[in-house]
Amino acid sequence: MSFWNSRRVAVTGGGGFLGSFVVELLRAAGCGEIIVPRSNEYDLREKADALRLFKDARPEIFIHLAAVVGGIGANHANPGRFFYDNAAMGLNVIEAARIVDVEKFVCVGTICSYPKLTPVPFREEDFWNGYPEETNAPYGLAKKMLLVQLQAYRHQYGMNGIYLTPVNLYGPRDNFDPETSHVIPALVRKLWEARQTNAKETVAWGTGNATREFLYVEDAAEAIVLAAEKYAKPDLVNLGSGEEISIRDLLEQVRLQVGYEGAVRWDATKPDGQPRRSLDTSRALTEFGWRAKTSLRDGLKETIRWFESNTRVAMGA
Repeated sequence: MSFWNSRRVAVTGGGGFLGSFVVELLRAAGCGEIIVPRSNEYDLREKADALRLFKDARPEIFIHLAAVVGGIGANHANPGRFFYDNAAMGLNVIEAARIVDVEKFVCVGTICSYPKLTPVPFREEDFWNGYPEETNAPYGLAKKMLLVQLQAYRHQYGMNGIYLTPVNLYGPRDNFDPETSHVIPALVRKLWEARQTNAKETVAWGTGNATREFLYVEDAAEAIVLAAEKYAKPDLVNLGSGEEISIRDLLEQVRLQVGYEGAVRWDATKPDGQPRRSLDTSRALTEFGWRAKTSLRDGLKETIRWFESNTRVAMGA
């Protein structure tokens, strides 16, 4: 029998982008029972609801993926909501897990928690060496405090909580809403629509000079399931692909695969966000044997293929 055969696992956000892949992977591993709580049943911003979830579901392992997220524009427009909702959900589910003495708690944080000017590649030791990039600092700090809570609870109560920090995720089933999406789905939709309408020009945010690292969603799901099984230390662990690329070069890759041949004008009045992002992921390999498998080129191909096959779903039609 595998580690998962007899386990009861609850996954917040299990119906979402990343969560759906985590649930599928747990199911494929033979997980005994998987509980996916819905927000209309449990408002995790309320402590009573969080505790009721644990008492109803009785999970042995709790994987917390639920989050209120978005790209630069969404973070700029909703700093208060992004801070409060993410902090409240995390604080409440970790406290509820302590009260019922859950066997293991897995918390997924964000690359946005790192300091704005972290040396590249980002190492876990640099996590506290400065303030996050301003446009997404409220979100990043809300998620960052959950690491503090888990480490404090481990020290005082012996709670087995782990914390994983992924770079920007992308892939099939992503959010392609231009108001709230991250950069890859935003570019895919923008350039696809420009091709469909034969637009002579389209506009991209920023200068294109900022760099990012992206992690294919199926690779991220594999890392989370492996860590849940094999990792049990208080130190955060980076999850990334090892490929750093400028937004300008990323756009050219998406443009090539989508087939848009018009001009692109960069709107430098819009923010670039953090200047560079790229992670050192050696700890994940050492601690639980994980390394990303999907190249950016292959991941973009699968993402665009899914988008073009599911445009009505992807565009909210």
